[in-house]
Amino acid sequence: MMFRRGFILFLPRLVGLLVVACCSMSIVYMLVCTPKGDNQQLALPRVHSPTVKEGYEAILQEREEQHRNYIISLKKQIAQLKAELQGRTEQFKNMQNQYPNSLDIQLDHSKPEKAQANLLAFLRSQVDKAEVHSGVKLSTEYAAVPFESFTLQKVYQLETGLTRHPEEKPVRKDKRDELMEVIELAVGSLNKPDGVSKAKPRVYTASDFVEGIYRTEKNKGTLYELTFKGDAKHQFKKIVLFRPFGPVMKVKNENINMADTLINVIVPLAKRASKFRQFMQNFREMGIQQDGRIHLTVVYFGKEQMNEVKSILENTSKSANFKNFTFIQLNEEFSRGKGLDVGARFWKGNNVVLFFCDVDIYFTAEFLNSCRLNTQPGKKVFYPVLFSQYNPSIIYGHHDSIPSLEQQLIIKKETGFWRDFGFGMTCQYRSDFINIGGFDLDIKGWGGEDVHLYRKYLHSNLMVIRTPVRGLFHLWHEKQCLDELTPEQYKMCMQSKAMNEASHGQLGMLVFKQEIETHLHRQKLSSKKT
Repeated sequence: MMFRRGFILFLPRLVGLLVVACCSMSIVYMLVCTPKGDNQQLALPRVHSPTVKEGYEAILQEREEQHRNYIISLKKQIAQLKAELQGRTEQFKNMQNQYPNSLDIQLDHSKPEKAQANLLAFLRSQVDKAEVHSGVKLSTEYAAVPFESFTLQKVYQLETGLTRHPEEKPVRKDKRDELMEVIELAVGSLNKPDGVSKAKPRVYTASDFVEGIYRTEKNKGTLYELTFKGDAKHQFKKIVLFRPFGPVMKVKNENINMADTLINVIVPLAKRASKFRQFMQNFREMGIQQDGRIHLTVVYFGKEQMNEVKSILENTSKSANFKNFTFIQLNEEFSRGKGLDVGARFWKGNNVVLFFCDVDIYFTAEFLNSCRLNTQPGKKVFYPVLFSQYNPSIIYGHHDSIPSLEQQLIIKKETGFWRDFGFGMTCQYRSDFINIGGFDLDIKGWGGEDVHLYRKYLHSNLMVIRTPVRGLFHLWHEKQCLDELTPEQYKMCMQSKAMNEASHGQLGMLVFKQEIETHLHRQKLSSKKT
């Protein structure tokens, strides 16, 4: 009871103290938060001012007026920003209308400043469009553009290409020069004074480079991210660079008439009459019937099966009314380079496109047009990358029967591979072949002569067109690597033989065939028990 009575007596005092505290806090708040004018500030009512109530009302009215003015100011700023944004939008639309795509960007050399501004604007837009500052949504896992990583000595790449190595020294001059230029530019950027720090800046060199990654978006540019050693053990410096691609520019617009462009197909041969019969079926359909602007030169070594080969050629000539062929017989050991060289020099007519071919090649009429379009006397030679067929008995071993040849010619990873290490099938004008010096006739037997000719063209001023083509196939045949070959030739032959049989996965299935059969047998027994 005493506690309750004391509490009741203390309660009014507690309420009074809380009221005084609240008033004190309000006064402090107004002193601190009341905005100041240019030459004055709001103050609490003084002793000689009107009543306290009237003073507070005046203060509140003035604060309300200031807030109203502040809101009006904000609205004006928002309106100005909207107007500026609208202006920028109109400017961007005008640029789009003026340059709807990169093909329409013209660099007016009469107005260099405008041309430079247009080009810089385009290059900056390339950075904005590329995946540099943020990611983009991709439809599938295959749509991602992978990076390749590199150090001062090596490049680690996913697309191995001709070298077949997952890591390589940047032997290609263009790649080596590109990466060294990027590293030097990054070092220069790191050594550029920032104008803030007064301490003596550290001097970076290429030896501070740790690693980098880069990738190219085909229509935008190349992104580089380079990492350098920092000032302490676990500190690093990262430099991000971007090489934007410029606008697409029209270089040439020309009409090409290939109606009278003849192709001389030169085939060196020794024995292999059954393969030649298959080749002539393809030649008749694609070369004679569909294309019609073609000549065939067969350079035959020895006399064994020669009459059979000549009979096949003559029968095709009679049945197809085809007279544009030449048969040359050499009584010497087979040499592919010698056969092609003799066939090319035997031609006595006007300058002609030479197609160096083998008897186990299948080509389409579309390829013959590609052969014409990618060669130009004194300018271009064509080195197509053909699609090499795997062993059909392995590919279709689980089928009831092997499909026809035409049905086998499908470009898929299960059926074959791009033969990017081969340079034997090539199209070039006879004049270029003669001027470059022809084949190295000291090379005997299989392999090597085509690479030597290819290198001659690479060392010349002629442009070498190297690209995979969909209309040129190497048909599978069992490869024999003879003991007479040099060690280097024998190694090349065996590598080619291994590559020709089947894909990595298919060869793996053959290696583990017994293990797979044992597993299937156990499953079969298990299902019978249940």
